[in-house]
Amino acid sequence: MSAQDDRVKAMRFQHPEFIPVSVGILPAAWKLHRERLDEICARHPVIFGEVKVGERDYDKVGGLYVQGRHTDPWGYTWENVCEGMDAYPAVHNVPTRADVHKLKAPEVHDGMPHGFMYMRLFYLRGFEELMLDFAEEPPELQMLIDIVLDYNVRELEYKIAQLGPGEKFVYFGDDLGMQHALPMGPYKWRKYLKPCYRKLYQRCHEVGWWVYMHTDGHCWEIIPDLKECGVDVINPQIRANGLENLVIACKGSICVNLDLDRQLFPFCTPAEIDAHVRHCVERLGAPEGGLWLAAEIGPDVPLENVEAICCALEKYRAYFR
Repeated sequence: MSAQDDRVKAMRFQHPEFIPVSVGILPAAWKLHRERLDEICARHPVIFGEVKVGERDYDKVGGLYVQGRHTDPWGYTWENVCEGMDAYPAVHNVPTRADVHKLKAPEVHDGMPHGFMYMRLFYLRGFEELMLDFAEEPPELQMLIDIVLDYNVRELEYKIAQLGPGEKFVYFGDDLGMQHALPMGPYKWRKYLKPCYRKLYQRCHEVGWWVYMHTDGHCWEIIPDLKECGVDVINPQIRANGLENLVIACKGSICVNLDLDRQLFPFCTPAEIDAHVRHCVERLGAPEGGLWLAAEIGPDVPLENVEAICCALEKYRAYFR
């Protein structure tokens, strides 16, 4: 059975042969560790496929991972202070509510990159100003949401025209939470943002697509809402949500691609990594499926821990066989 088949079976709770696993490596980690990291990847073809050490350009970075300032088609400015790590929005081009009335969505097709809906609101307004908008609920809040949503609807239709209908995964990313809470609370999220995701994701289902949604931060209270909107696979962080909360919100109900504890990886031992992965599988996994596992490697993760992550994923992917 292929990895794709296992992903689909896990999503549908149809008894996959293996738990699907993946490891993502940030460009900054490649720049730091180079061939030594490549050698680890080559030892784990189940995760990385066939790897030939030395063929990769370890210094290659692109997009917002390039150091410097970048202007988005929407007009806000990103700043990257560390090559190979992600950038942050440094200049917000809709700082006042009056500016919302002048905002025009880009005419170019920029797609729906990470931060396509909720995050784009604070990229434009600034986080503090947007939180005041959610608290005070001026008409400009809904106006701003509508401008961003209408653009996303247009981009989704463009993507549908390009890819066509049929069963396939489509990926969305929008970090809805902070470390310990939803920034505007569940009530305001359901009032203002849930209709946006519902409109987009239900359109995906109309053409037969499966919706995969990545979302960092604390969001477990609204995962059932995201399922109602049409999310088929949710990619939450374990540290921000808590494993037991994710068990309550997800187990047996929606497939989880669990973002393993990247805040643990730089500081723990290989034995602790093994125990962490096993515990996640025991609590959130089941023979019928509903679980994928994902790990992200930053430059602060020791190489012995990268090796331990790969070994643990290969070991416990077969836990229910």
